[in-house]
Amino acid sequence: MKLVVQRVTNASVEVDEKIVGEINEGLMVLVGFGVNDTQKEADYLAKKLTKLRIFPDENGRMNKSVKDIGGKLLLVPQFTLYASTKKNRPSFHKALNPEIATELFDYFSDKCGEEIEVETGEFGAFMKVSLLNNGPVTILLEKEFE
Repeated sequence: MKLVVQRVTNASVEVDEKIVGEINEGLMVLVGFGVNDTQKEADYLAKKLTKLRIFPDENGRMNKSVKDIGGKLLLVPQFTLYASTKKNRPSFHKALNPEIATELFDYFSDKCGEEIEVETGEFGAFMKVSLLNNGPVTILLEKEFE
């Protein structure tokens, strides 16, 4: 499982010219699932994501989590995080089957939602993602159990 985490001032996801998810200060997270991912990886990364201290404290040090600052999450499903670029045309054979990935994305969103308010993109849709990266701060979180 892979997460691309971006600290944002604001972010939104649009599908068919309609905003389906939108946040102000918080984290915009691209979420990808690999062929071997299960709820175990989702549980681990949901806990890690909601506790990740990448917001500044009163001294300007990255010492606060999104929960600490009263921010929100915008989770965006992104199977292309598992693209193989061995050839010039990407292959996605390492990405989890869309039906299972949809269920796992919903599970992950619900798990994060136990700790913090969550907005989401739409799995399988063509999405336009807008964000104002704050910092910029972008962090890659990955977890694979064997």
